[in-house]
Amino acid sequence: MANTEKSGDEVPQKKSKMPLIIGFVLMLLLGGGGFYAVHSGLILAASDQIQQGAQANHDALPDIAFIALEPMVISLRGGTSRHLRFTGQLEVAAPYAKDVELLKPRVVDVLNSYLRAVDVRDLEDQTTLVRLRAQMLRRVQLVTGEGRVRDLLVMEFVLN
Repeated sequence: MANTEKSGDEVPQKKSKMPLIIGFVLMLLLGGGGFYAVHSGLILAASDQIQQGAQANHDALPDIAFIALEPMVISLRGGTSRHLRFTGQLEVAAPYAKDVELLKPRVVDVLNSYLRAVDVRDLEDQTTLVRLRAQMLRRVQLVTGEGRVRDLLVMEFVLN
């Protein structure tokens, strides 16, 4: 008769630990590779470079000065009693600040003349300020000379 009964002495076969070892090795390799990629700048380098560039720009401010213009109240043409109140500042290269300060009466004159000639309907359009600012800056640059005035900052522009 054949022995078909299981004996109680047999030990069940153990599962292989090879998948666990392979998973552990892969985890170490992928973790180390990810760390290297981030640390060397292969991944996420753009945001670090942007931050470093911003810090470099933040550290070195341009050599500029601001010259305040006196507030101007301009009577607008058209037979109405409407007025424009304008206040601005000139952004200038610092070495030219004294030169531009000496020419400030001419700057105020050219701005006053230009703003008086602008039609009231143009001033009521919301997109006009960008165009007016560019026109005023160009006129100021013609008066002061090329390279002296970098920008015209509009501090107040009120139509009454």
